[in-house]
Amino acid sequence: MKPTYQQPTERGYYGQFGGAFIPEMLYPNVEELRQQYLSIMAEPEFQQEYQQLLRDYVGRPTPLFEAKRLSAKYNTRIYLKREDLCHTGAHKVNNTVGQILLAKRLGKTRIIAETGAGQHGVATATVCALMGMECIVYMGEIDMERQKPNVYRMRLLGAEVRAAMSGSRTLKDATNEAIRDWISNPVDTHYIIGSVVGPHPYPDLVARLQAVISEEMRKQLLEKTGSELPNYVVACVGGGSNAAGAFYHFLEEPSVQLVAVEAAGHGVHSGHSAATSVLGTPGVIHGSRTLLMQDEDGQITEPYSISAGLDYPGIGPLHAFLADSKRARFISIEDEQALKAVAECSRLEGIIPALETAHALAALDQLGAGPDDVVVINLSGRGDKDLETYIKYADAIM
Repeated sequence: MKPTYQQPTERGYYGQFGGAFIPEMLYPNVEELRQQYLSIMAEPEFQQEYQQLLRDYVGRPTPLFEAKRLSAKYNTRIYLKREDLCHTGAHKVNNTVGQILLAKRLGKTRIIAETGAGQHGVATATVCALMGMECIVYMGEIDMERQKPNVYRMRLLGAEVRAAMSGSRTLKDATNEAIRDWISNPVDTHYIIGSVVGPHPYPDLVARLQAVISEEMRKQLLEKTGSELPNYVVACVGGGSNAAGAFYHFLEEPSVQLVAVEAAGHGVHSGHSAATSVLGTPGVIHGSRTLLMQDEDGQITEPYSISAGLDYPGIGPLHAFLADSKRARFISIEDEQALKAVAECSRLEGIIPALETAHALAALDQLGAGPDDVVVINLSGRGDKDLETYIKYADAIM
């Protein structure tokens, strides 16, 4: 089967990227999921329960807000898709609600997850509390320190938060620990991966669950602008789940420019960056072939970003395909630019964005959008979790 941007091949490839590179002990788990995820998600009972929870628990549909003061500043029409208004404060819960329902139907009783900024961990702990299931969340020690409020939220929700102490002690290492746990507990455990990364079918599964974002966008744009299709859709990319959801229903619409915004840290070529589309080469990480920051010997280069949700050394295979095929435009934003975007959105629109989202907002300077263009920015999360960082860098923001 020839892959489309929306749908990988049967083996999970988007062009040259994707697949399932996994230890033999994990094969039964991944294969069970691959064989059943589409049929389970198509069941009327699944869809009824999923849609009801999205509506009554998550709070969907989220608004599409016309940001008039930002629009005036940049001389274009800017809309913000308000995923920050989802229950738990970010888009992550769209995915965890769907995956917990899937796990129940597969007979799993124990849930594990990885988290960087903590939002996926909170969303996983939330749905585990809702469903009365055991929850273990792996988080890098450094991320635990810079995201203390989310660590406390997870524990308050009944989850056990385990620190990843190896490597850079951030998202990559938390993912490594979660995979080790899954290998040790293959029968009763479901791993809720939080982004469009990992072995097939996870990138496709997570993209489908997050696609509700762009599905709503099209309907809301038709109502507000008279057309379902904007000129630009902009989203930040670490692993890339919010971007996959925002792009999904526009992937086969060539008139819509898709803009993926990565973290350049202290500068793309500074040695302290997470701009995978620029610095990455094809390689295998966490079970899939994708673009990966690595040295000449294939050893992973440690990523850096001020944002705990963007310092991942790879991107999801769909995004690697979008970059490789030039279907999406990739922009790199430095820490200082993101911090300035926090202040700008806060003061012009009364919305304090998450640091991840601020990278997408900071790309407005580089878009080249005209006065008649419609720009939709996926406001993936709210800034509560980042207040300690904002206080620390108050001079750069104020």
